[in-house]
Parts: sequence; structure tokens; C-alpha cells
Amino acid sequence: MSAPATADAAAWIEVIAPGPLSHVQDPGRSGWRHLGVARSGALDPACAALANALVGNGADAAVLEFTLQGPSLRLQRPLRIALMGAACEARFEGQWLPSARPIDLPAGSLSLGGMRTGARAWLAVRGGLDVRRVLGSRATDLRGGFGGIDGRALRAGDRLPVGAHDAVDTAAPRMPSWWIDPEFAHDPQAPIRYLASHAPGLGELAARFGQQSWRVDAASNRQGLRLNGDALAAPESSGLSEPVAPGTIQLPADGRPIVLLADAQTVGGYPRLGHVIAADLPRLAQARPNAPLYFRACDAGEAAAAARRARAELARLRLAIEARLDR
Repeated sequence: MSAPATADAAAWIEVIAPGPLSHVQDPGRSGWRHLGVARSGALDPACAALANALVGNGADAAVLEFTLQGPSLRLQRPLRIALMGAACEARFEGQWLPSARPIDLPAGSLSLGGMRTGARAWLAVRGGLDVRRVLGSRATDLRGGFGGIDGRALRAGDRLPVGAHDAVDTAAPRMPSWWIDPEFAHDPQAPIRYLASHAPGLGELAARFGQQSWRVDAASNRQGLRLNGDALAAPESSGLSEPVAPGTIQLPADGRPIVLLADAQTVGGYPRLGHVIAADLPRLAQARPNAPLYFRACDAGEAAAAARRARAELARLRLAIEARLDR
């Protein structure tokens, strides 16, 4: 049962143990790249949007993103939550919880453990995480040190404020029998598609990039996914910085490419081999350390068609969720 929406400033979630890397994210910042400000935001915006849809939030509500292992949290009041992304061992007061569906929880302890597959997941809470907006977004910019909770990953003792929401009245975990498919648009076996560079001196290297296998370097982070494999013969850098964005494939002097992710800088001097297409970029959020990765060059037509399919599937799932929640 639900009561009317209430803006209760006292509603919060306490962080008991933060996990390796947990932080507040939303769709990210737009309109600031000309000032060198990264987009940041959830590494898989569609997963974050679906988690928000499951709890009745708008797509821009702030969620918690966590990596490899989740945090332990104390819910100060009953809340509706949803988990999307890599499967993790989620328990409330010792009771196992499923993902990819709305769950009403009473006050108590929520533990989000290690991930069996994939690398990241997102926790949405009805009302959203009501941290202060910075440059129009609640996203944490870990490189810039702003947004989210003081521009950093969570620490034990942090309190996450929860925005206005319909009060939840339940004495035990309560959830529907239906769920959505968390692998809705991702074939984990398919190569990551990219648009190859045709710049002078880079065409052959860009093609070779997609003709060999790579592994994810443990030094990867939200700024960039570093790849290990047979080094490519990197050309001498011009020394001139050029625009880059999430998805840009850079080739440093050591010949081991870097695929830029959400916290990427806005300009860089390394040669650019190409750009991962928008439809496949979210899959890199689930690339675990030492995981094999394969890439395939495609053309602009295939990239555009893949983007349309991904948008259509996300819209279909959001409509299906809305229909279920309205019943």
C-alpha cells in the first residue's frame, strides 16, 4: 500500500561499508565540454534508466553505481528499490533478493555483495538520491572531484538523502513475480563494434585493432578501458590535442589501446584509431579485469541502425514497466 508523496528531509540511507567503488550517478552532464568538464554519469545509462523506471522515478533520477562488489547499507525508513546490471549477491537482513524488479523493503540492512559475472550494477531508490546538483547534474565526477557526495566514492558513515516519494508501508520484503531481462540489448559474445579512423597513417592500424584479441587491464577505470595484447606500432604523436569523447579509441606510445569511458577528458594528444558505437559502448561497463574483448569495424549505417534498435528496446521496456506498475 502507498501513501501520498511526501518530501521528508529526514529520509536517508546510511553507508555501513562502501564496497570497492560505489558512487552517485545520473545520466551525466551535458553542455560543459567546451570548458573541459567530462560528461560522467552512469557507465550504462540504459541500465540506470530501467532501474529508475522500476521504482517509478524519472530517467534523470540519481542512482548508486557500484563496481565488482556492492556496499552494505542501512535503510532508515521503508523504501522501494530496484537493482539492474551485473548479478550480485543481494540480501536484506539475510534474505536473498532478486534483481530487475521493484522491491519494497522495510527499514533495515541491505547488503550488496560480489558479482558473479560482469563488473557493475545500479541501485535505484524511489525518490532518487537527492544530493546537490552541480552544473545541472548529481553525477559524481571522480577525476574532477565534484558532484555526488563531495566528488568522491562513498565512505562508511556517509548518509545518502532520498528525495520525495510515495511512502512505502511494508513489514517484510515484498516484490512482484515479474521481472525484466537485464541482458535486454547485450549479447556478451558479440564483438564490440567501432567506426575505424581513416586519417592518414591510421587506417591500417585501425583495421588491425579489430583483427586481434585483447584483454582488459586491471588498471582500467571510469576514465578509460585499457587493453592488453600484442602492441600495435603506434605512430609518433603530433603533439597536438584533439577532441575526444566517451568511446574514442586512443593509441598511446606503448601500442596498447585505451577506450575512453564516461569520465574521459575532452581533448587528448594520442592518435585516435576510431570510436566505439553508441549501442555497444555500455557493454564495456561490464568488462571485468583480464576479460577477453573482441572488436569489429562497422560503417556508419550499421552504427545508426544499432542505436535505433537500442533506443526502441529501451522505450519498449520502459512502457512495459509502466504498464505493470499501473496495475
